[in-house]
Amino acid sequence: MKKDIDWGSLGFEYTKTDKRFIAEYRDGAWNEGELSDDENLVINECAGVLHYAQECFEGLKAYTTEDGRTVCFRPDMNAERMYNTALRLAMPPFPKDKFVEAVKAVVKANEAWVPPYGSGATLYLRPEMYGIGPVIGVKPSDVYQFRIFCTPVGPYFKGGAKPVKLKVSDYDRAAPRGTGHIKAGLNYAMSLYAIELAHEEGYAENVYLDPPTRTKIEETGGANMIFVDGDGNLVVPKSDSILPSVTRRSIVYVAENYLGLKVDEREVTLAEVPNFKECGLCGTAAVISPVGLINDHGKEIRFESGMEKMGPVIQKLYDTLTGIQMGRIEAPEGWIVEI
Repeated sequence: MKKDIDWGSLGFEYTKTDKRFIAEYRDGAWNEGELSDDENLVINECAGVLHYAQECFEGLKAYTTEDGRTVCFRPDMNAERMYNTALRLAMPPFPKDKFVEAVKAVVKANEAWVPPYGSGATLYLRPEMYGIGPVIGVKPSDVYQFRIFCTPVGPYFKGGAKPVKLKVSDYDRAAPRGTGHIKAGLNYAMSLYAIELAHEEGYAENVYLDPPTRTKIEETGGANMIFVDGDGNLVVPKSDSILPSVTRRSIVYVAENYLGLKVDEREVTLAEVPNFKECGLCGTAAVISPVGLINDHGKEIRFESGMEKMGPVIQKLYDTLTGIQMGRIEAPEGWIVEI
């Protein structure tokens, strides 16, 4: 029996659900972990996460398909990315197979919170890991906690699929040879001040450029970017400091193998953006959110697709990917994990 919730009015906000999975790393090994009712975390005042930002997280979703099944979308990809993130932050990686099993356990334990098909809402899962052992010197923690909680959510952007406005930021999101390619909380902390400024000026997000030359598109504070050129081809910015988005990589596969589009993954300069017909932000939370306008220091780059709806190519990508996630379109092998 589903919870009695007005699913259609949900925002992208936290709601406590029934169960979460918790495991700890002590004495050189992860324990088996367990489901818990307790949403609170008690840690030492000297915990490594508080002083040296040893923290990483993931984001994925569970859905109710058209035929009533409960499924998750490509959790193995999140397991792989979190594994690589942990290595970069000198944290003990959580085993990838156990990650997927923990995802299944959390969704199954909270199945009443999975929004019904057609509601526009989904169950968002947030795996996270942090150093909880006391550390005063600059070094990795000895004790870690891995946790997965979930919460039902509506659209990430309040306007839903309505095109958003972006601005080119004067700040940098990530350093060259830094941590832009992993999903660490510290990358998002870097973007908070800039995004508050953008919101005050009426923009949904910032576009970050490459720090060395400030001429190439990287990503926004919370999503990868994609473009459609004048020939209807998909153009995807490429950089060593862009997060390898699961959604972006899925979009590339869908574009090539479902829609027959040519995909060009390469460095993209800000100077060529005015030549593109469509633009979108992609990530787990929003899937694809269309972009209607980018403000480059007072110069407005307006996309032909406009400010009222998605452009035709991005609409096809969105419809196909969400169709796969919701069970309306047959998925590539291994993409859909049934609970």
